[in-house]
Amino acid sequence: MKSSNFKKYILFFWAIVIIIAITPVLVMIMVSWGVFGPLPSFEELENPKSNLASEIYSEDRKMIGKYYIQNRTNVTYDQISPYVVQALVATEDARFFSHSGVDSKSLGRVMIKTLLGGDQSSGGGSTITQQLAKMLFHDKPASKLERISQKLKEWVIAAQLERFYTKEEIITMYLNRFDFINNAVGIKSAARIYFNTSPDSLNIIQSAMLVGMCKNPSLFNPVRRPEETKQRRNVVLSQMTKFKNPATNKPYLDKEAYDTLKVKELELKFTKEDHKEGLATYFREFMRGELIKWCTEHKKADGTPYNLYKDGLKIYTTIDSRMQKYAEEAVSEHLSQLQEEFFNHWKGRKEAPFYRLTEKEIEQLMMQAVKRSDRYRAMKANGISHDEIIKTFHQKIEMTVFTWKGEKDTLMSPWDSIRYAKHFLQTGFMAMDPHNGHVKAWVGGINYKHFQYDHVKQGKRQVGSTFKPFVYALAMQEMWSPCYEVPNVPVSFELPTGQVWTPKNSDGVYGGMLSLKKGLAGSVNTITAYIMKQFGPQAVVDLVRKMGVTSPIDAVPSICLGTADLSVYEMVGANATFANKGVWIEPIYITRIEDKNGNIIEEFIPRTQEAMNEEAAYLTLNLMQGVVEYGTGVRLRYRYKLNTPIAGKTGTTQNNSDGWFIGLTPDLVAGAWVGCEDRSAHFRSTALGQGATMALPIWALFMQKVYNDNSINISKGDFERPKNPLPVETDCSKYKQQNIQNKFDSGSNPFE
Repeated sequence: MKSSNFKKYILFFWAIVIIIAITPVLVMIMVSWGVFGPLPSFEELENPKSNLASEIYSEDRKMIGKYYIQNRTNVTYDQISPYVVQALVATEDARFFSHSGVDSKSLGRVMIKTLLGGDQSSGGGSTITQQLAKMLFHDKPASKLERISQKLKEWVIAAQLERFYTKEEIITMYLNRFDFINNAVGIKSAARIYFNTSPDSLNIIQSAMLVGMCKNPSLFNPVRRPEETKQRRNVVLSQMTKFKNPATNKPYLDKEAYDTLKVKELELKFTKEDHKEGLATYFREFMRGELIKWCTEHKKADGTPYNLYKDGLKIYTTIDSRMQKYAEEAVSEHLSQLQEEFFNHWKGRKEAPFYRLTEKEIEQLMMQAVKRSDRYRAMKANGISHDEIIKTFHQKIEMTVFTWKGEKDTLMSPWDSIRYAKHFLQTGFMAMDPHNGHVKAWVGGINYKHFQYDHVKQGKRQVGSTFKPFVYALAMQEMWSPCYEVPNVPVSFELPTGQVWTPKNSDGVYGGMLSLKKGLAGSVNTITAYIMKQFGPQAVVDLVRKMGVTSPIDAVPSICLGTADLSVYEMVGANATFANKGVWIEPIYITRIEDKNGNIIEEFIPRTQEAMNEEAAYLTLNLMQGVVEYGTGVRLRYRYKLNTPIAGKTGTTQNNSDGWFIGLTPDLVAGAWVGCEDRSAHFRSTALGQGATMALPIWALFMQKVYNDNSINISKGDFERPKNPLPVETDCSKYKQQNIQNKFDSGSNPFE
């Protein structure tokens, strides 16, 4: 009887032991089968389909921006500093290279010390692999029961990860996926944002700080909590002294090095990534629209269109980061000073900055601006009446406004803030290589955060006298010499309406004979009108169409003085034809687009078209060089000391609303426009409002910086002459002698 009971107890005991041993296995099997709910897929860890940022690169291989939902760019294991790996393993999972996803020793420590002993400082039991698995769960568990279920799932996923991936791949996936906050998702973004470096260049203290953030990035935020972050970094460094590197069997960090490193500051170089800040903001925003359109027209292997924000595209542009920087600096240096003059110019005037507008006209103009504002549209969409909205526009509120000395917090009504913004001179600047069409610099305005309208391609303004070289080019095609003289007298045109139009010279001076070169150099209207009279408006329109100008232009005589509204993009592209031997080449800004794996999806080649022969192009350049030698652009020589061969043309429109300058060198053509948002806002004097004062200095400052940078290979030589001898003389002293001799030979009076 006793023997029978004893056997029962023995069987019962072993049954319990077997159940205890088998139950966890059964539970894990049930978890893997999805009994407790489906397991999230871990394939996206290695190959995310919905969260890779697309990157924009300059021609000199600098990353100048990104488009993203999450600011993540994957890197490979060999692109990560070994200090990051060492710090991560020493701090988060010392036995990472020896376990299979779940560390039994750590689990035992948690159960005995933390759960039974109540020691919350004894550390966690999650391995790096488990933490990676946890990243798949986007929602926090609502209860402890759900957390237990999630934990079991993490173990299963961790085991699967260890089965399918190497240790190096697991660490790489973890670091690529971790959110280091402040818009830094993944180790590449974190290295760039916190230290302005690449992940392979992170030093030991930088690596320790980033690994320290992995415990709790909100608590150990180096921007908001530098002291707490420093302390946590030192904990990581201390861990590196306690654990050995499996490869060397020595501690990751010795005590002496630790004592030296722990007193160092964080050495942050925090760079906030925001599409409204950084280099080439207007260009990047323009590109966004172009690329979204491109994505809709191009499909991936699975038949779905590319997504700019999720597919990790690599966009290689023609922008030169050095030239872009110099262009933005030139704009800032010049316009910050000119703006001060503008404010002083209008100081104390009630109508400022509008010229010759009645109070009613100003009110109408302001109301149009109010209705275009985001504030008005949002309030209107919420059902608020127009009168109520306008009432709020006259109430003062706290706001931040732009100044050239930095943003300013102030108390101002939205109405007054719009009036204030209308005082600012805006700009558009573009530079391109005339031989391959590559756009090198693009500045669409003075500050994208506050003024988001692009004045390079989106904006079109009256071009004034910068249009005149196109008219002169017609004469050059007929092989007129730049030295050919015409009478400086008014020229009249009979219009289809029966009216007569007679353009006047801006200085009111007439009489005598002027060479074409002096006529263009001085921007004399009568000389341009004379040429227009010979060839007609339609011939001019036909020519500029061949030179890439697509904006509407009426074939009327007044276009010879630049009445057409064109963009900086069109004007620079068209003028580049002269420097490219008469061949128009389309300005392009993208060379190729690659997918996330580096496969080329599309390459971009500019369109070309012969607009004129190379002799005519060279003769036009010769004319435009006179503008710089002794004409309206002469300050390039005496003020800015630019003594290299330069062709150019200034432009000033009616009432000084628009100031232009187009400058050409053998390897670089650039143009600048300056003016206010409203054409009625401008300087009241030509001395201040002319293109030579408003726009030319931007070009000059830009070229000074470019020429001073020896890493930029830009020719300082002269424009290349045509292969064949020119059929006309371009040296005006020789040209005059030839004319005198010809008259002697013909028997006529050479002095008539």
